[in-house]
Amino acid sequence: MNNAIGLVECISIGRGYEAADAMVKRAGVTLLACRTVCSGKHITMVGGDVAAVNASVEAGLKTAEGSVIDHFVIPNIHESIIPAILGASPVDISTGQVSLGIIETFTVASLILSADAAVKAANVVPVEVRVAIGIGGKSHVTLVGEVSAVKSAVEAGASLAAQNGLLISKVVIPSLSADVLRAIL
Repeated sequence: MNNAIGLVECISIGRGYEAADAMVKRAGVTLLACRTVCSGKHITMVGGDVAAVNASVEAGLKTAEGSVIDHFVIPNIHESIIPAILGASPVDISTGQVSLGIIETFTVASLILSADAAVKAANVVPVEVRVAIGIGGKSHVTLVGEVSAVKSAVEAGASLAAQNGLLISKVVIPSLSADVLRAIL
């Protein structure tokens, strides 16, 4: 497992692919994502050791200068975030009632940073980190757990996105309907 991830989010698809090429050539990183997302944006995400990820992101930022919407390097990504980005995480719903938290942002980068902060702040499970595919360029994370943990996690993650003016909404549903939970899963 990579201990660091970095992401460059571009408004230009062509410049995004150009940045991706520079990023993987610059340092020994693993390419985790290189794709277009809504609405006509491009993301490149890499993983590896902190120094390599930093160097890779710097190369991407330099290459895509003028087209970068957002970016990040997370030195110690929480182990549950990558699986939630790559597909819905397995959630045990046999334990009864669960609470649901949702953080919605304008950029992919701000959402992943918020999701990481949320799961580090409280004992919650990220069900899905939806990165701007099929939702008009927005991104959101869904989190489940005990109501107090979900409230703490959502506050921690949402406050990070709000600092940069990229928060759209934050929601906590204390006792989620089993039907709605099944629809999410």
